[in-house]
Amino acid sequence: MRTPFHPSEDDMRVESLLFALSDPTRLNIVAELDACYEKTCGALEVSVSKATAAQHFRVLREAGIVRTRLQGKHRFLSLRREEMDRRFPGLLRAVLNGRFAKVRG
Repeated sequence: MRTPFHPSEDDMRVESLLFALSDPTRLNIVAELDACYEKTCGALEVSVSKATAAQHFRVLREAGIVRTRLQGKHRFLSLRREEMDRRFPGLLRAVLNGRFAKVRG
C-alpha cells in the first residue's frame, strides 16, 4: 500500500475543511472520531457502501481533518485536532457543537 497524502498544517485551507465538514456522513465520522483516539475504517459506523465510505475518508484526509495510519492491511483514522486548532482555533469545536445543537434543538 502506498502512503496516503496528508496536507501540511500550512497547506490546510478553511474552504476545504468547511466543504469536508458540510456533508452529514463526514460530519458523523468526525464526531465519532472526536469521541475516541482512533478507529479502523471498518469500525466506524457509516451507512454507505465501502466505496462511498472510502471516498468520504479521502475527502476528510485531503482536507487535513483526519490522519490515516497504515498498519498491515488496516487503516486507522484519527483527528488532526491539534493541527486544526492551531491553524483555525475553535473551528472544529464550533462545527461539532453546532451539529449537536441541531440534534438537541
